Amino acid sequence: MTDPLTTELLDVALEAARRAGELLRDGRPADLGVAATKTSPIDVVTEMDLAAEKLITDFLAERRPDDGVLGEEGASTEGSSGVHWVIDPIDGTVNYLYGLPSWAVSIAAERDGETVVGVVTAPMRRETYHAVLGGGAYLGVPGKEREEPRERLRCRPAPALDQALVGTGFGYRTERRVGQAEVVRALLPTVRDIRRGGSAAIDLCDVACGRLDGYYERGLNPWDFAAGALIAREAGALTGGRPGIPASGELVVAAPPGLFEPLQRLLDELGAWHD
Repeated sequence: MTDPLTTELLDVALEAARRAGELLRDGRPADLGVAATKTSPIDVVTEMDLAAEKLITDFLAERRPDDGVLGEEGASTEGSSGVHWVIDPIDGTVNYLYGLPSWAVSIAAERDGETVVGVVTAPMRRETYHAVLGGGAYLGVPGKEREEPRERLRCRPAPALDQALVGTGFGYRTERRVGQAEVVRALLPTVRDIRRGGSAAIDLCDVACGRLDGYYERGLNPWDFAAGALIAREAGALTGGRPGIPASGELVVAAPPGLFEPLQRLLDELGAWHD
């Protein structure tokens, strides 16, 4: 039986993501520039990141006023309902700044500390990915995600490591990027190829869709991967960090069973978790 609360949370997340996606797609100024920086001069925030987060948090406050919220651009409330929202208003801000299409709105709902709903909408792809814990992962058209036919997502069967197409991303601090470059240098000869798309949320959804065999990255924040990781898992992938450790800012790895384990072990040996 479908849990009414989870159904409500999914509907709220889909609507919030749709509204934010439309704002970002249709309202992007031609002269869009950097409004602020965070961890380094190349870790940027635009006025549209701020506007999209406000739109989402205002909508959540209207529909779910007792819930907690954590947003990339500063939204933070504890709430009293046991539900906590984790929001990235633009995952892939540099792509958005440059007019590249690989950016997304990512919204996850946690219930008593467990992610139960994940929504990632990629307006320039005209795709919305969504999942409910235990209910599978699906791909739909923005604004029509609940309509049939939807595509049930399944990750690819695990290839051998040397045949795997693996996605990754890089941090914004120079010292971390140097270490990540060394990991890529060592990993590249052992896999089919490596891709760097610029949005962790989309990369995780691409694992769910079978467009990537695997994905890893160090230095992510909860809003970067909360929704995408649930979508990947509900499509059949495994997610984690170092062996025996859950996914975290230290390391996020996602891949189907049979590829996840050797990729995770190799990344651990290469020190992908270490600056």
